[in-house]
Amino acid sequence: MKHIFIAFITFCTLHLYGQIEGPEKYLTSEFHKGRREAFRNMMPANSVAFVFAYSERNFSNDVDYYYQPNPNLFYLSGYKEPNSVLIIYKDIQGIGPDAHNEVLYVQERNLFKEKWDGKRMGVEGAMSKLDFKKVYECKDFIKHSFDLSKFAMVLHDEIPEDIVNKGTGYDLYAMIEKFTKLSTQDKSDADKKKWYKFISSNLSYDRIQLFVENYLKKSPESVQNDPLVKEIINIPDVKRFNEIKKIVDQPTSGTDFFDYITKSLRKIKTKEEIEVLRKAIEISALGHNEVMKAVHPEMTESEAYGIHSYIHRKYGSENEGYHPIVGAGGNACILHYITNDKTKIGNSIVLMDVGAQYSMYTGDITRSVPGSGKFTPEQKAIYEIVYRALEELKKISKPGTTFTEINVKSKEILTEGMLALGLIKSKTEISQYYPHGCSHHIGLDVHDKGQYDALEENMVITLEPGLYIPEGSPVDPKWWNIGIRIEDNLLITKNGHENLSHMCPTSPQDVEKMAAQKSVFDK
Repeated sequence: MKHIFIAFITFCTLHLYGQIEGPEKYLTSEFHKGRREAFRNMMPANSVAFVFAYSERNFSNDVDYYYQPNPNLFYLSGYKEPNSVLIIYKDIQGIGPDAHNEVLYVQERNLFKEKWDGKRMGVEGAMSKLDFKKVYECKDFIKHSFDLSKFAMVLHDEIPEDIVNKGTGYDLYAMIEKFTKLSTQDKSDADKKKWYKFISSNLSYDRIQLFVENYLKKSPESVQNDPLVKEIINIPDVKRFNEIKKIVDQPTSGTDFFDYITKSLRKIKTKEEIEVLRKAIEISALGHNEVMKAVHPEMTESEAYGIHSYIHRKYGSENEGYHPIVGAGGNACILHYITNDKTKIGNSIVLMDVGAQYSMYTGDITRSVPGSGKFTPEQKAIYEIVYRALEELKKISKPGTTFTEINVKSKEILTEGMLALGLIKSKTEISQYYPHGCSHHIGLDVHDKGQYDALEENMVITLEPGLYIPEGSPVDPKWWNIGIRIEDNLLITKNGHENLSHMCPTSPQDVEKMAAQKSVFDK
């Protein structure tokens, strides 16, 4: 009887395996098809674009890290598996039944591999679920011939140098190897283009000195001798600095055009993307709220991290959108602290920068909570400065305001607050306690692609002022190891903004009120 029962359970399990689907799909094939069409409309005349998957990474000899798809490939196709490439043509290729303007190459079905690693979509799945008319296996990419010389430009993202070679002869490594041999584009100015890309990113004028000292002055001499880079090194005025940012952001090569188009598209969210982001941000806020309720001096950083992770998955998140930062005391003053292993947070501030990933899109919320549930006078004084900056920045967050204006305004308010407390003696000292920018795009990446000029309707951005006073700072030790950052997620609307993370408290009074509530995790 026992054997019959085991056989029955085995049959049920195998039967269900064939029916298992992934999380509910919130972005339809029509969405991705529309994004491809928008991309194609922005392509130069007579051009072709190649969008390769990301490489897999081994975690512990026997298994791989959780696979994070190339956001651009997902955005344009909906495909989330490795060993694949999407080709988009500006113009129709072929004639008659063979006419096409896009091709998707996917990894092949493999029952043995799927038994170990999970079901694959395959050619038929990609055609039916993603609505592609022309789909091949990646081994066909190696067999097919491509004459790239007939195109005026070949668009593609930067090719990583550390792609894993699995030795099959038709994996991602083999496909990219074939592509790079076919591509004839000039790679001599790759270093310069890399720095151009950095200059055109979210670098504000008030942070230029830090950028110059830590990056540009350590770059190759060939880069430093470039006329535009030379101007940046000599720190031009803010008007010329913004002009240079626009100049270096203009596309000239295939990688430039790929970057420019994906930035231009991904910075403005569609209706569908906004709904997915709402959900990601709502789940993120729930996680923060539950940790606030559960916080106590004996809590560990790992326990706080675990509550976030549990809440995320409880409400449908597939993962975190980035490695969570949960730092207490001095760890709260480490901007990208990720070990999260302090065994007792005590009465110090625990800074939590944690966002849930939902259907590939991520929230990005930061809250700073006292371990005791009540701010000390010093903690509250610093917190109120940061909170005041956040509220003032919301007032100017609307179409037409520039990212530079947001950064400058945040620095002004934080500087005024620190001067009033006597923690700095001159305005130039603020960068010691506020070393980062204040706003960025969020979406498929936590620092999503997009130009950093003026805010536009349907952008989704963060506001994240912060102050960090690590041990050893030239102030009274009672201020040491206080790190405060408060980060909200805003949807820019026609005349202003909507705070998508409003359900998660930010004022010191509301944070303490939330911390006083009973937690389901208390027992």
